[in-house]
Amino acid sequence: MQFQQLQYFVAVAETRHFTRAAELVHVAQPSLSQQIKALERELGADLFQRARGNITLTDAGEALLPLARRILADTDTARHEVQELAQLRRGRVRLGATPSLCTGLLPDVLRAFHDRYPGIRLRIEEGGSHDLVRQLARGALDLALVVLPLPTPSPALTTVELLREDLVVVSSPDAPRPGNGRRTVRVPDLEGERLVMFRHGYDLRELTVAACRSAGFEPDFAVEGGEMDAVLGFVRAGLGVAVVPRMVATRSGRGLRVTPLARPGLHRTIALAHRSDVAPPRAARELQRMLVER
Repeated sequence: MQFQQLQYFVAVAETRHFTRAAELVHVAQPSLSQQIKALERELGADLFQRARGNITLTDAGEALLPLARRILADTDTARHEVQELAQLRRGRVRLGATPSLCTGLLPDVLRAFHDRYPGIRLRIEEGGSHDLVRQLARGALDLALVVLPLPTPSPALTTVELLREDLVVVSSPDAPRPGNGRRTVRVPDLEGERLVMFRHGYDLRELTVAACRSAGFEPDFAVEGGEMDAVLGFVRAGLGVAVVPRMVATRSGRGLRVTPLARPGLHRTIALAHRSDVAPPRAARELQRMLVER
């Protein structure tokens, strides 16, 4: 089995078209087809069902695809690891983070990292913890900032806790203060409030909804489905209140009233995760150190 054959196989699997796949990997279409056939002969199974204008994966192809993607991703990581050995003057780091952490925690750390290593390219992928864990597992990310506990515990990942962050309630200064004007809000006080809610897959959505249900009520959504910036904008416009991390409220608090949650309050635990079976590249390890020591 050759690396090039796996590359061609993944290209066909993703494009579902031999000619477009050949263009993608810059090879003549007959050569690509021959290599795919050679791979199938070696494996003893057809990888594609070929019908005119319709290319689909067989069961064998479905089984090979995630493994081939991981092999290609690990090879790409190894290439960058070797290339960046020149005193961290070049290279790249692929970091995943939840949108709230991109707003609250990352800007200062990434600025310090960029000032120290200006030749390192930073690629940031935003997503919920569930999506980030999947991308880590298939080798698409070097590190990810996730919220614990993980949605599906994975023994293939190593996690290091970074911080435990308080959540607060934000509202428009032009709207009545939540909790009947008190300086702190209890979760049961949110029963009478209309909430601006994040989209499905957001860790904050799941945490807030679970807290409301534990308090004995279903949350009432004024609007739902937004990302962090959209949620804060809707709150500023007076559409409702939202539960957000304190760091986000502090950094983006202009035009917002911030009300703490009364004890015991709501919290979330932030951790840095990476694959256990592959050491992060050198540049990623340096960013990891700066995040832990921030």
